[in-house]
Amino acid sequence: MLCFGCCHWKKNSQIVQQEYLRTLLRQIRLDAGLRQLDLAEKLGQPQSYVSKYESGERRLDLLELRQVAKRLGSRYKTSFANSRVL
Repeated sequence: MLCFGCCHWKKNSQIVQQEYLRTLLRQIRLDAGLRQLDLAEKLGQPQSYVSKYESGERRLDLLELRQVAKRLGSRYKTSFANSRVL
């Protein structure tokens, strides 16, 4: 089977989008004046939960992303909805 690079482009695009989302989540947390520990407590999770998704060690599913957005405040939900990532 021949590959003309389209599968690599798609993978690279997904990686860029994942990095953008991680950066966005971290910046929103910082803009809200929250430490990783503060947000983790709001989520009922250990601090490592926030650290791992911000570093890319784990990915959030849609339900988890929704909870993070909710804990960061409703004004951030719009940011996610209007983002070119989602």
